[in-house]
Amino acid sequence: MTARRRARGFTLIELAVTVAIVGLLATMALPLAETTIQRSKEAELRSALRQIREGIDAYKRAGEEGRIRLRADASGYPPRLDDLVAGVADIRRPDLAKIYFLRRLPRDPFNADPSLSASATWGQRSYASPPDSPATGDDVFDVYSLAEGVGLNGIPYRQW
Repeated sequence: MTARRRARGFTLIELAVTVAIVGLLATMALPLAETTIQRSKEAELRSALRQIREGIDAYKRAGEEGRIRLRADASGYPPRLDDLVAGVADIRRPDLAKIYFLRRLPRDPFNADPSLSASATWGQRSYASPPDSPATGDDVFDVYSLAEGVGLNGIPYRQW
């Protein structure tokens, strides 16, 4: 009869060992999950920076090709990030309404404030500002993340 009772369930020691092993596995999985989340945000940041920079370059090319109206003293870069989405009149083809350079402006994935517009989540560098000390100005030459962290590659997000 004692053998039958023993076969019915687990002992307290067996349960404690099982719980300890599951706890150890969960403790080891948590840093891996955090790294995976950071890696996906970094991939999203790379993609967003690439999209915006391609839009800025397309705007500059359109200006050099004479497709959009530029001021004589302008650098040829867009005056605001939002102009890439809002579009600019094509002076070569007035029958077209506008030239659009981006469908939508991506947000900085590291900026968690939903009240900010997409353009306000990015740091902006004008053509006249030096690369080591970016500042806003009359145009948008480049964008960068305002996140304070450092990427998995060891480079601060601001320098990507």
